[in-house]
Amino acid sequence: GTSKHVQGGAVNTTPFDQSVDSVQILLKTDGRHLKARIELLQGPNNLKQSFEVYSSNGYKRPFMAVIETPKDGNVIRIVNTAPLEYPLEATVEPYIVGSSSDDEGMTWAG
Repeated sequence: GTSKHVQGGAVNTTPFDQSVDSVQILLKTDGRHLKARIELLQGPNNLKQSFEVYSSNGYKRPFMAVIETPKDGNVIRIVNTAPLEYPLEATVEPYIVGSSSDDEGMTWAG
């Protein structure tokens, strides 16, 4: 997937089609601290899940998760909560597309 540079204090949003049942998220840095909030929104500003991520070294210990995104109108919002001088690289891409699973929740990996 394509990695996006997210400056400290910046927000990156990625919308997904309703056929995407889950998304994979990878956050990493060049070795500096990684401090971010990952949010799953369903529709405009309708927060469904949110979690804080921290790593003292985002190169040696990047963060990866797969989040289920059932239903329509899903958006993943990455908020870099670190100061400006701590950018991160975010990759957010479809993981499972077109399955008929009705389960809701989160799968952790890392």
